[in-house]
Amino acid sequence: MRILAAVLVAAGIILGAGGFWAWKKLHTPCSTDDRQVVFTIHAGQNLKQIAAALESRGLISDALLFTLYARYKKAGTRLPAGEYLLPADLTQIQILHTLLEGKVRLYRITIPEGLNMEETAALVAMAGFCDTKTFLNLCTDPAFIADLNVPSHTLEGFLYPDTYFFPKSAACRQVIKKMVGTFFSVFTPRWQERAQTLGLSLQEIVTLASMIEKEAGVAEERPLIASVFHNRLKKKMRLESDPTVIYGDPEFEGRIRTRHLRRKTEYNTYRMHGLPKGPIASPGAKALEAALYPVQSDYLFFVSKNDKTHYFSKTLAEHNRAVRKYQLNK
Repeated sequence: MRILAAVLVAAGIILGAGGFWAWKKLHTPCSTDDRQVVFTIHAGQNLKQIAAALESRGLISDALLFTLYARYKKAGTRLPAGEYLLPADLTQIQILHTLLEGKVRLYRITIPEGLNMEETAALVAMAGFCDTKTFLNLCTDPAFIADLNVPSHTLEGFLYPDTYFFPKSAACRQVIKKMVGTFFSVFTPRWQERAQTLGLSLQEIVTLASMIEKEAGVAEERPLIASVFHNRLKKKMRLESDPTVIYGDPEFEGRIRTRHLRRKTEYNTYRMHGLPKGPIASPGAKALEAALYPVQSDYLFFVSKNDKTHYFSKTLAEHNRAVRKYQLNK
C-alpha cells in the first residue's frame, strides 16, 4: 500500500507538473515583440498543418500542445481559411480565439464615381482580387447578370462606386456581387416608385444618371444637367451628350472630333433619339437622385465654361453664343 501510495503521489506530481507546464505554455507568448505577423490559413489545411505553420512563423512554441488544446476546445475543424494579421506577443490561447473569430485581414479598394466597367476592372485587378478579363467576362455573362437581378445586358452602371474591404482570398464573383448588392441597397424602394412615376425603367434611370455623372464637373450642377436631359426627352430632341459619343471607343485619344460625332452606335446620342442602349458608367447616389428629381427649368442646352461648370441656355441662339464665347473664344 505504501508503494502504491508513493506511485500515486509521484504520478500526481508528474501530472500536476505537466499540467502546470502546459498551462504556462498556453498562457505565455512565444515572443515579446510588438511586430505584426501576416499568417495565412489555406483552404484544405488541417489542424496539424496549421499548428506547424504557426510554430514555424514563431507565433507558438509547441505545435503539438496547440493541436491538443484546439481539439479539446473542439476547434480542430472550425478555423476559417484566410489571411490574418497576428500580433507576435499573443498567447497560444489568444491565437486560437483570434483564428476562431475569423477576422481575416481586409484590403481596401475605392471605386470613384463615373468609372466604366473596364476602368473598374482595372482597379480591381491592381488590388489583386481578379484579373481584368475574368471581371469583364462576368460583367457580360447573361446567367450571372440574371442571378444578380440586374435588368440590363451588362453590369455597366450597377457596379456601385464606393470604398470596399475584401479579404485577399475574395473571388471575382464575390467582389462583383458586393458592388451590385451595394447598388440595390442605395437604390431604395422610394426611388423605384419615383422611377415608375416618371415612366422610366430602372435601367433607363441608371443610364440617365450615368450620363449626368459623366457630364457634371461640380456636384451642384447635377440636378440642372438632369433637367436639360429630361426636357429634351419630353420634346423628343436628341440628347447630344458628349460622353455617349466616345463610350466603347478604344481608339479615343482625349478630344472629341467630327468623326466621333458621326459614328453610329447604340450609345451615340448625337445620332439617335432617346436614351442610349444602357449606362455608360457607374453613377453615385447624387447622380441617381438628380436623374429621379431634376430641378424644374426651361433649359435645353449647356456648354462647358472650361472651369468644370457649364453655361445653361433655353434657346439654340443663346447656346450658340455661349459656344462661341467659351469654346471658340470669339
